[in-house]
Amino acid sequence: MRFRIEQRPEPSATMRVAAPVLASVLTLVVGSILFASLGHDPLPTLYAFFVEPLNSLNGLSEWLLKASPLILIACGLAIGFRANVWNIGAEGQFTMGAIAASGVGLFWPNPDSVLLLPLMFVAGMGAGMAWAAIPAFLRARMNTNEILVTLMMTYIATLFLSYLVHGPWRDPAGFNYPQTALLPTAALFESFDPAYRLNPSIFITVVAVLVMWLFTDRSFLGYKMSVSGAAPLAARYAGFRESAAVWIGLLAGGAAAGIAGMAEAAGPLGQLSPQISPGYGFAAIIVAFIGRLNAFGIVLGGLLMSLLFLGGEGVQMTLGLPSALTRIFQGILLFFLLAADFFIFYRVRRVRPARDTHALETA
Repeated sequence: MRFRIEQRPEPSATMRVAAPVLASVLTLVVGSILFASLGHDPLPTLYAFFVEPLNSLNGLSEWLLKASPLILIACGLAIGFRANVWNIGAEGQFTMGAIAASGVGLFWPNPDSVLLLPLMFVAGMGAGMAWAAIPAFLRARMNTNEILVTLMMTYIATLFLSYLVHGPWRDPAGFNYPQTALLPTAALFESFDPAYRLNPSIFITVVAVLVMWLFTDRSFLGYKMSVSGAAPLAARYAGFRESAAVWIGLLAGGAAAGIAGMAEAAGPLGQLSPQISPGYGFAAIIVAFIGRLNAFGIVLGGLLMSLLFLGGEGVQMTLGLPSALTRIFQGILLFFLLAADFFIFYRVRRVRPARDTHALETA
């Protein structure tokens, strides 16, 4: 018995919307089995993971705070993904944005200047774009694989950060911890309430969502980017160069990731350390696909992924479960989402063996 994979002529629009919901439900089912195998009652553990973190104002504040960089980065990445430009290095671009912004905050001659935060914003965005411009140039001029280049450059950025906080930027009064001095007050986003960490940087994310929606759904350039991804030959025939899509896609992702890095350094952390990011750049890739590369879908995906981060931290402290549980849930969710997409766009058909016509004629 043989089987053949065929592309569906018309993928179901309903299933494309329902797939993230189905993937989330299946993730919960597998999560229940995982918790049971670890010796924990699934229902109370799922409650502690997904509901308990949102039972307080502090929990809601942390939920929105963690969702903000995920949504911001995913919006930038989705612009490239729509054109089949695969930026997998947002984690590195996030790191470089945080480094550049923190450098401005730490070494600007006037630490009380009202221009400090805007300058940090520009530095973070510029550093993220500059880091993304390297793979963009290599892809556009030498046809290198942007997946490999952006991913490898992430490790370079991480090692560069480690060098800075262990070496020239290490705080001399920090008891030998690998971290910089605290940023000056003028370089920080002031929290809405001193009791919580949520700060005005979330408005940057709100603006980014609106800008992405206007670009992808209401602009001719965004339409050309989508056509470039769906039908490259048609886009080329219409005069839209592939190199333009590469540059726009990678620079948009780099800008968003760099701004997110700046907001993280100037917001809840207030300094640089080797753990500047808990994996926002990689998790944002999943957020982009959960949201179907749509601005408002990405908001929902970012809130879900933020809950995974928050719930993972909660059960680690209250139930003693391993910290890797968050990434396990992320991987399971991505697996089911990709599996759902496979069956949306393709189908498996059984190929019947051809009859032996010679045997029939003999008979």
